[in-house]
Amino acid sequence: MADETIPPYPNLSVAELSYRLLASSLAHLHHTSQVALLDAIKADEMGPYYRSLYETPSITINPLASPRLPQSPRLMRAQLEAGPLGRRDETLQAELDDKNTKELAKLEERIEEAEKTEGESEIAEAWRAKAMYLTRIGEKASEKAIEAQKTALEKNAGVGSRIDIALSLVRIGFFFALPDLIKEYLTKAEEFIQKGGDWDRRNRLKVYKAYHLLSIRSFAPASPLLIDSLPTFTATELLPLADFISLTLICSTLVSSRPELQKVLKSPEVQGTLSEIPEPVGVLASSLCESQYDKFFRSLARVAEEEFRTSRLLNVHRRWFVRELRVKAYAQLLESYKSLTLESLARAFGVSEEWIDEELVHFISSGRLNCVVDRVNGVIETNRPSTKSARYEAVIKQGDVLLNSIQRLSKVLY
Repeated sequence: MADETIPPYPNLSVAELSYRLLASSLAHLHHTSQVALLDAIKADEMGPYYRSLYETPSITINPLASPRLPQSPRLMRAQLEAGPLGRRDETLQAELDDKNTKELAKLEERIEEAEKTEGESEIAEAWRAKAMYLTRIGEKASEKAIEAQKTALEKNAGVGSRIDIALSLVRIGFFFALPDLIKEYLTKAEEFIQKGGDWDRRNRLKVYKAYHLLSIRSFAPASPLLIDSLPTFTATELLPLADFISLTLICSTLVSSRPELQKVLKSPEVQGTLSEIPEPVGVLASSLCESQYDKFFRSLARVAEEEFRTSRLLNVHRRWFVRELRVKAYAQLLESYKSLTLESLARAFGVSEEWIDEELVHFISSGRLNCVVDRVNGVIETNRPSTKSARYEAVIKQGDVLLNSIQRLSKVLY
């Protein structure tokens, strides 16, 4: 299995390109996205998907968190035809349809032959080939690809094949923004793994789960899954290695402590791909570790605009991510001092005193930062919560839970 290549179908980069092409705020990417999208559609013979762009167009923003923008199909089709994709190429559509019809006829013939003369494994393989082709061409009409994959799942007895098919259904869910399908088959893949999945498939599942968690803004549980998968990443059917490393750094910068983030940055997997990932992502992580806060702020702005805004997965989390990382950076600097002048804090972050004052007041009033601002003297005084008091409160709460459990148990026994 370690040497087996999983076909990257459906091609998630197609959904990514469609998102960029249909987003008016990304007009500077429209030309390159158009060329790449049409090339990908032709390469994978995606007749049904090409048709769906015009007949039922939708801007898929995020697989789970915010599936679609509230725009009417008629308006969006008009925008498509007037925009960079232009009117549908009927000649190309006819060519793709012809290829699809011929290939599906061959696959149906193969299924019939297998069912008449061959065993269960050959029948299962024939069904799986048809399901994968429907998945490849982006066939969602009447849920054909999904139903074909489910049929292939029923006919395959091997645990490894069942895991692969379940993960294919998860990819279909990511591609078409089907949250229920994603959750259902992530659960099934986990069940199959428990019955005997190999290490390669276990590691793939970690990446799929992390990708899903990122889509629903659960960065904290996603981070350890991504970091654990660094040395063993093989899920290139879901996303390229460079994109995986970039996501890992983005997530770790937000979630991990400084020592943990330094370990991630120094890992051979990250060091070996730093030249391939976007420069602002690497700078964002390293500048936070090295307390270079002015550089950190500049790279955060670039990551928000160049990586989050252009990402179908991350765009919906852009403002939240920027806010949370600003809080983390302020807290990291302030925890080193009992008091600090507004002037020095503003200078450290490369902003004005007025701006940093307004920013801190907002986060202090919402309980995100433990400090107070003395505007008369221009000083910020940290107000660290007592760890001893916090531990005492935790013991009291846990003791209450334990006593309640004992009382319930005594009622059952006596």
